[in-house]
Amino acid sequence: MPGHGRTIGIILIAVALIACLIATALLITQAATHETTVTGAILGILIAAVVFVLPLGGGGLYLLTKGRQESAEYAEIARQKKILNMVLAQGKVALSEVALELGTPLDRVQDMVRDLVGKNLFSGAINWADGILYSRQASQMKADRKCPNCGGQVELVGKSVIKCPFCGSEVFLAS
Repeated sequence: MPGHGRTIGIILIAVALIACLIATALLITQAATHETTVTGAILGILIAAVVFVLPLGGGGLYLLTKGRQESAEYAEIARQKKILNMVLAQGKVALSEVALELGTPLDRVQDMVRDLVGKNLFSGAINWADGILYSRQASQMKADRKCPNCGGQVELVGKSVIKCPFCGSEVFLAS
C-alpha cells in the first residue's frame, strides 16, 4: 500500500525532534541546578543527537523521500491503467480524449502509450497520425491481418508489430 513509508518517515522525524527536545530540556535543567556543568550538558546534547536524533531523523527523511517517490510511481501506474481501461471499454479512443481525461499533456500520453507497448501491456492498433487507439484482440489481428482503421491488408514490420501501408496505423500484438 502506498504511503506507509511516508507515514513512518514522518513519525520517525517527530520522534527524533521530541527526543532532541527532551534531551535538551533535561540537560539544560541539570546544568541550571548545578547537577552537571555546562560543558557536560553540551556534551550530553551532542551524544543524544548522534546516538538518537540523527539516526531517527535520517531514517525518517529517507522513508519520507522514498514514500513520495513510491506515491508518484503508483500515480503513474494508475494513469496507465486508466488508459488501458478506456481503450478496452470504448474499443476506440482518441489520444486527445485520453489527455483530457487524465489532465496530462498529449506528448506525455503518447509516452505512456509507448511505455505500455514496451511493457507488452497494450495489444491493439495505434494511428499516430490521427491520434487514435484501437482495442483489438491479438488472435483476431493475427487471423485476419486487416487494419482496424482502414481495413487494408497489414504487414509485419517488427516483433509483435504490424503496420498498415495505407493509413500508417501500427498494430501492437501482446505476446
